[in-house]
Amino acid sequence: MTLFQSIIIAIVEGLTEFLPVSSTGHMILASAAMGIHDDEFVKTFEVFIQLGAILAIALMYIKRFFRGLQIYYKLFAAFVPTAIVGLLAYDIIKGYLFNPVVVSISLIIGGVILILIDKKVVSKESELAEVEDISYKNAFFIGLFQCLSMVPGTSRAAATIIGGVFNGLDKKQATEFSFLLAVPTMIAAGGYDLIKSELVFTQAQIMMLAVGSLVAFISAWIAVKLFLKYVSKNGFTAFGWYRIVIGILFLILMWGTDLG
Repeated sequence: MTLFQSIIIAIVEGLTEFLPVSSTGHMILASAAMGIHDDEFVKTFEVFIQLGAILAIALMYIKRFFRGLQIYYKLFAAFVPTAIVGLLAYDIIKGYLFNPVVVSISLIIGGVILILIDKKVVSKESELAEVEDISYKNAFFIGLFQCLSMVPGTSRAAATIIGGVFNGLDKKQATEFSFLLAVPTMIAAGGYDLIKSELVFTQAQIMMLAVGSLVAFISAWIAVKLFLKYVSKNGFTAFGWYRIVIGILFLILMWGTDLG
């Protein structure tokens, strides 16, 4: 992977991490399109830039994290299912599901679901005054929805936003809870990946890690700001159609490559 390719991947990660389109899926597809070999450094690089993107959310919502302990308790309740399933299924997921075909199919299926539930999302009125008021039971169920995102291409953001809507939140609150839940989830997942990695980095690789993390941070900040404005006025239909189109295009691309 070259420095230029690492910047492209970092931009893709930052722009898609918190949108309901699957950042992992987009990185897998982008890497495949650029012919990037999926070696141990590339896997570690993807973890680093995800942590760069999550830092943008942590700083953006820093005041929310200092309001009190309630939000931590609710996020922990939502995080528990993901932690358990993730630990049990880590090797299976990494070994068998991280490929462009699975991603493309997941993008298409997820896109159809987003379109089908869009009317419910748009018209949904919140049962809560603040996100922190969510019950432990509902937070736990949102965590169960998040487990679905372990299949590459599903999208953690899409799964948790849909889970939030079906557990008492309106579209804005569901989106914000998705953002907040991303902090412990991605830190834990990223930390676990880094612990399992035994790489010793070259100077060029350290440069790619630093630049990639910064690029992911900046692009994630911009994407979240624009996404929140869009969601406040619109539903998720556009993202559903986007997923379907991208999934079909890559299936066609891969089919054509196999024929060639």
